[in-house]
Amino acid sequence: MRRLIGMFVLGVVTLAVPASAADTAPYYLALGDSLAIGVQPVNGTYQPTKQGYADDLYALLRFKKPSLKLAKLGCLGESTTTMIAGGKCSYSAGSQLNEAVAFLQTHRVALITLDIGADNVLGCITLAGGVDLPCLQEGVSTTLTDLVTIIQTLRFAAPTVPIVAMNYFDSYLGAWILGPEGQSLAVESLQLTTAFNDALENLYTTFGVKVADVESAFHTTDFTTVPFLNLPLNVAVALNWTWAGAPPPNGPDIHPNAIGYAVIAGAFAKAIAGF
Repeated sequence: MRRLIGMFVLGVVTLAVPASAADTAPYYLALGDSLAIGVQPVNGTYQPTKQGYADDLYALLRFKKPSLKLAKLGCLGESTTTMIAGGKCSYSAGSQLNEAVAFLQTHRVALITLDIGADNVLGCITLAGGVDLPCLQEGVSTTLTDLVTIIQTLRFAAPTVPIVAMNYFDSYLGAWILGPEGQSLAVESLQLTTAFNDALENLYTTFGVKVADVESAFHTTDFTTVPFLNLPLNVAVALNWTWAGAPPPNGPDIHPNAIGYAVIAGAFAKAIAGF
């Protein structure tokens, strides 16, 4: 049922995807962290799936360009640093960024999507320890510095190919249901998520990269109480569109479920409509 709902969410933005995004070349190249390969917890282990945002966005783009192909180079746990230098996943070119450049040099690509940076800061927020501000500050600084290298490298390799990057949702909002301590962490994590997203958006805009507004799509800042649930809307979304509210062995977990990935794909589709 969630998958059906997710595809319905995608359906409402289908008209926003222009033919030009897929007509210029036969490949859509998805780069980034675990979200770029649709990772979900399966019996307590992380598994790439075909229910990720790249898969859903690809399905939409193929309505306009049936011959389009999808290439996913994402990596579970990839940070901006490992994307540049390698070391997290195995690539013949040594790193995901090098692999992407090699792919761009040997294939015709119509669109590049990117999500990266979350793994630079995820370890800085825990229920037991709260928020480690020095860790977070270092993570944000590294993210922004590395992103300049990543974007400039991709742009040099593909000067005319549209690049669309995303900001992030906040799965830690799910901690709200754990009581006062969890609610305090949820509020603090939200403040940090929005600040991180603002920094990402400013950098992407500076380099002419469109931003898929996943923060807004997940109602991340909306604390309006949902009738009958007695929960803020953003908390309810985090619990229902990610694995944050799932019991073991699949949860609690920060990754989106199928409907969450579909919503992310919808945010990308809206951003692509601007090209």
